[in-house]
Amino acid sequence: MFPIDKFDNLQTPFYYYDTDLLRATLQAINNEVARHENYVIHYAVKANANPKVLQIIREAGLGVDCVSGGEIERVIESGFQTDQIVFAGVGKNDWEIRLALDKNIFCFNVESAPELAIINELAAEKGQMARICLRINPDIDAHTHAHITTGSAENKFGIAMKDVQSVLEMAEQTAHIQLIGLHFHIGSQIVQMQDFVSLCARINMIQDELERRGIQIEVINVGGGLGVDYQTPDKQPIPDFRSYFNTYAENLQLRPHQQLHFELGRAVVAQCGSLITRVLYVKQGSTTQFVIVDAGMTDLIRPALYQASHKIENLTSSEPQAIYDVVGPICESSDIFAKTISLPRCHRGDLLAIRSAGAYGEIMANQYNCRSLPASFIKEEIDQ
Repeated sequence: MFPIDKFDNLQTPFYYYDTDLLRATLQAINNEVARHENYVIHYAVKANANPKVLQIIREAGLGVDCVSGGEIERVIESGFQTDQIVFAGVGKNDWEIRLALDKNIFCFNVESAPELAIINELAAEKGQMARICLRINPDIDAHTHAHITTGSAENKFGIAMKDVQSVLEMAEQTAHIQLIGLHFHIGSQIVQMQDFVSLCARINMIQDELERRGIQIEVINVGGGLGVDYQTPDKQPIPDFRSYFNTYAENLQLRPHQQLHFELGRAVVAQCGSLITRVLYVKQGSTTQFVIVDAGMTDLIRPALYQASHKIENLTSSEPQAIYDVVGPICESSDIFAKTISLPRCHRGDLLAIRSAGAYGEIMANQYNCRSLPASFIKEEIDQ
């Protein structure tokens, strides 16, 4: 899987993207979408905005879900059509809203009554109509890490269930707003389909109430959230998209005139990316043996931020196994990739691969400790 002989001459740490797997994942998505009428996929750019990755996703025909003006600019630079862009986010800045209006994006996912008022005001300045979906917080526990759940009542995202009717009325009465749909997103790294079943039940209830009031909606956007296998990435490198899409087909009462939109991020790119790092030192502590590598939480923050677990492989040793804590060089005690894991005996200079790092890896890298951002390479570049 890894062209190790080509890695040895590259400066670590760096991200490596298996673009064969990325294309196979995108093909699997498109194959499943083709089995359902009126399903539309937007890639959640916040997962990975590497221009080379975005180009492949664009070639597969996906739209994009952006959460900042910078992401909108990035995807336009990458060749996406502006009518493929949805703009989400709880705190849209005025300049970002103006940018989206200027580019005539597909729609805004609106998260509050004050935001709705500002979008209307800025659209009025330009003499435009702003297409919107109202993001509703359905108050559903997605059984995932507290930092990546977004659909519970205590989360900052979306319009509370108790406020839906008043905000709907506001949208209907606002001169420069065109309400086209409803948006939902309950969290990330969800592996229990029952959570999506619960979302469908809540949407069905809301739709029934809207129809009783004579309100028809064109678009239902259910966000994303589908998780991946971090522990055994080679066992299921492509997520079970069939079960995911079938869950909505079987449980959501979609009306004949409606489109169902998805915003998949992690499930698209996580498994194709790995962080490649080199062993600097093997240090024996009083009770723990440490493998100190040249990558740190500045390059992959998920373990420090979410206590996330990534499979780690020693690419250059086939010696007997030993138990290590794998840690980085950052001056923080939380700069730990894994504790008490078994690896082939490690030595200075060994190359390690931290797997399933294609989502929320490179995109979240930072320059704490004045470190350089990690480089990135796609398979085609390495194979040349």
